[in-house]
Amino acid sequence: MKATRTRVRDNRAVGPETIALDLETPDGFDARPGQFVKLSLDVDGEQRSRFYTLSSSSVADTFEVTVGVDPDGEVAPYLAELDAGDSVTMAGPFGSAHYEDEPRTTVLAGGPGVGPAIGIAERTLDDGGETAVVYRDDDPVHEDRLDALHDAGATVHVVGSDADLTDPTVDALAGDENEQVFVYGFADFLDAATDALAAAGGDPDRAKIENFG
Repeated sequence: MKATRTRVRDNRAVGPETIALDLETPDGFDARPGQFVKLSLDVDGEQRSRFYTLSSSSVADTFEVTVGVDPDGEVAPYLAELDAGDSVTMAGPFGSAHYEDEPRTTVLAGGPGVGPAIGIAERTLDDGGETAVVYRDDDPVHEDRLDALHDAGATVHVVGSDADLTDPTVDALAGDENEQVFVYGFADFLDAATDALAAAGGDPDRAKIENFG
């Protein structure tokens, strides 16, 4: 979809220095959990843009993105100040490392990768499948939704940034031929996660991977 204006439906804190923005779904917009959009807004007469991955399980009426707020950032601090009814410009969706109705999903997420992780896990359960999440972060966000996933039958491991990922990955993997593994995070996390995936008997070459930079 070409760039279009959309309104903020809600803006709320979901963890340390992190917000979730609910945006109204424009006509004709369709996206899958794991895809991302480009959000743009005017700051002092200059248009600034950043990409954010969907953290909602669907886009039926609204869709959610999770935003880590660096006080020195060029976009996130301004997104954090938006109120319901304010508008931003969005374009997308983009990305191919997304959910495609796989009956079993396992998501390895570092830092902001938790956004697509919970969206994919929730959608998998909604569709009647099975799911697991391994999330590494010293300051976890979306803890209420992670707890809800656990209560709904998902395997959920939340570990600190220095933790080895191998054991939780071994526990998370189903070893099912229909299982799809997703890996989301920054480059150093991707290295650790794919190493853990290989050590756990998985196949990193079959994983859908998104590098956040």
